[in-house]
Amino acid sequence: MKKFTYLLLAVLFASFLAACGGASSNTTSSGTYKVAVVMPSAINDLAFSQSMYDALMKIQAERGADKFEVAVSDGVFVVEDAAAAIRDYASKGYNLIIAHGSQYGASLKEIAPDFPNTTFAWGTAGDTFGLPNVFAYEALSQEGGYVNGVMAAALSTSGTIGVVGPIEVGDAKLYVDGFKAGAMAQNPAIQINVNYIGSFSDVALASEAAQTHAAAGADVMTGSAQMVVGAIGVAEQQGILWFGTQSDQSSLAPKIVVASQVYDWTVVINDILDLMSKGTLGGKVYAVSLANQGLLIKFNPDYSLPAEVKTLAENTIKGIQDGSIKVEVGQ
Repeated sequence: MKKFTYLLLAVLFASFLAACGGASSNTTSSGTYKVAVVMPSAINDLAFSQSMYDALMKIQAERGADKFEVAVSDGVFVVEDAAAAIRDYASKGYNLIIAHGSQYGASLKEIAPDFPNTTFAWGTAGDTFGLPNVFAYEALSQEGGYVNGVMAAALSTSGTIGVVGPIEVGDAKLYVDGFKAGAMAQNPAIQINVNYIGSFSDVALASEAAQTHAAAGADVMTGSAQMVVGAIGVAEQQGILWFGTQSDQSSLAPKIVVASQVYDWTVVINDILDLMSKGTLGGKVYAVSLANQGLLIKFNPDYSLPAEVKTLAENTIKGIQDGSIKVEVGQ
C-alpha cells in the first residue's frame, strides 16, 4: 500500500511540475519544434511582419511541416492582446515563441520568467533583459539604406528625394539615416526631404506625405513600415521611383520599384534552433547585416536599372561587407 501511495504522489508531483512549465526542457532531441509568432501587422504587409513570416515559411519548407510547426497571430498591434497571445502559446507548450515587434518587450520581460523552459525571441531590439530564455534580434538596416541611397541619388534627375518615415525609432530610423548618408555620399548636393508621419500603420498619412514630396519635386522616394503601401501608390501614379525595405516590394508597383532591402530572418531563427537543440534557450543578441546575408538587396527584374548604377550598388554592398565603407549613423 505504501509503495502505491509513493508512486501516486510521484506521478502527481511530476504532473504538477509539467503544468508549471518547470519539469523538463522544452526542446526536443528529435529536432521537432512548435513555433509561434506574434506580429503587429498582416503576414502579407510587404514589410516588417511579412519578413518574419517568409523566413518561417522558408524554414518550414526546408525542415518539413511535421518537424517545424508554425502558429501565427498577425495584426496584433495592441500590446495587451499580444501579451495574452504570447502567454497562451507558452501555456500550450510551444518550444519557441517569437514576439516580432519592439513594442512587445515589456510584456516579454514579464512573461518569460514564468516559463523558464520555453524559448522566447523578440525584435527589433538588442536586450535579452538578462533572462536565460530570451533571444533578441535587430537589423543593421542602415546598411541597405545606404546602398539604396546611393542608387537613389545616382538615378535622381530633379535632385530631390522624398522619405516617408513611420516613427523615428529602431530599424526605421536606422534605415532612413543610412539612406540619407548613402545619397549624400553619392551626391553631396542632393536635397533629401524626410517626413515622419508618427505611425507604422496609417496608410492615408503615408499617402499624404508622398503627395507632399511629389509636389516638392521629388523624383525618387523611399520609406519604411507597413504604411508605405500608401506612399508607393502615390509614387506609381506619378511615375516616381521607389526603394523598399524590410520585404521585397517590387510586386506592388513593378514599373517604379527599383530595389528593396530584404530582411532574411532565417539567419537568426536557424541559429536559435541550433542552440535550442544543445540546451541553450536564450541569452544571445543577433544583428542581421549585409555581411552575414541577413540583409539582402533585391533588384526588381522588371525595372530596367542602368548597368552602371547596378555596378555602383554592387560595389557599395561589397565595400560595406568588407569594411572599406563605413556606414555611420546616429542611434
